[in-house]
Amino acid sequence: MLIKIGYDIEFELSQPTAMLLMLFVHPSRREHLQKPDQILTFPDIPVQTFYDSFGNLCGRVAAPAGRVRFYSSTVVEDSGLPDPVVMNAEQHHVADLPIDVLPFLLASRYCEVDRFGQIAWDLFGTTKLGWSRVQAVMSWVHNHITFGYQHARPTKTAWDGYTERQGVCRDFTHLSITLLRALGIPARYATGYLGDIGIPISPEPMDFSAWIEVYLSGRWWTFDARHNKPRIGRILMARGRDATDVALTTSFGIANLLKFDIVSDELKTY
Repeated sequence: MLIKIGYDIEFELSQPTAMLLMLFVHPSRREHLQKPDQILTFPDIPVQTFYDSFGNLCGRVAAPAGRVRFYSSTVVEDSGLPDPVVMNAEQHHVADLPIDVLPFLLASRYCEVDRFGQIAWDLFGTTKLGWSRVQAVMSWVHNHITFGYQHARPTKTAWDGYTERQGVCRDFTHLSITLLRALGIPARYATGYLGDIGIPISPEPMDFSAWIEVYLSGRWWTFDARHNKPRIGRILMARGRDATDVALTTSFGIANLLKFDIVSDELKTY
C-alpha cells in the first residue's frame, strides 16, 4: 500500500523566533519513503536537523518576523495490515525489564502516575496479566472519555482527562499511559499520521494522531484507546514519555497559527 502524507502549516510571528520542528517521519520508517522527506519553508529558511534523546529526527529554524510556512509532501510504503493483536504477549516483572525501558514506568509532565496507583489497581487489579490487562485499560479509557476537538487544551493532564471525561486523542493517550505505568506496565507516547484508511471517511479535517506503545514479551506494541480497534496505515513521526517530548512545533516566542492542513491518504494503484 502507498500512502500520500504531508502537511501545510503557517504561522504569524511578531518578531524573529527560534522554533523546533518535529515534522519528519520517524527514522524507523524512512526506508519506506518513496521520495525524500524534508521540511520546506517560505520564506526560505535553513533547517538544522538533529536527533533527540528518544531517537526522533528534529529540525531547528531561526524564523523571521511575519508569515512563515512549513510544508512537505511525500509517499510512504505501508504493509496495509492492521495493528497486530497478540493475546499471548506477556507482561514482564519490573525487576526483569531492560534498563532503557524503565523511564516509561515513571511519572512525566502530563502523566501523574503517583495519583493513579489506587485507582488503577481498583479498576484492573483482577484482570489477566499481559495483553488482556492492557486491552482492558484501552477499553475502559475509550468508554470513559468523550472525544471532541472543543475539549482540547495544551495544559490538560491525565488527571484532568480522568476527572473531566472529555478530550482529544492526546488525552486518551495520556490517561492510558498513566494507568498502565501505575500497573507496572511500560508505556510510551507515539504520534504521527493516521488517515481514514479501512474505515468510513470522517467529515472532520485531517489531523495528526496520538497513540501508545506498550512493552510486552520483549518488544513494543501499538495500542489506541481513542479508536480502540486495530487500524491500518499508521505512519510514526515521534515517540517519547508524553506529549512534551513529541511536540510537532515549539516556538520560543509568540506564534499565531494561521493554517494547519494535514494529508494522509491511500494512493490507489491499478
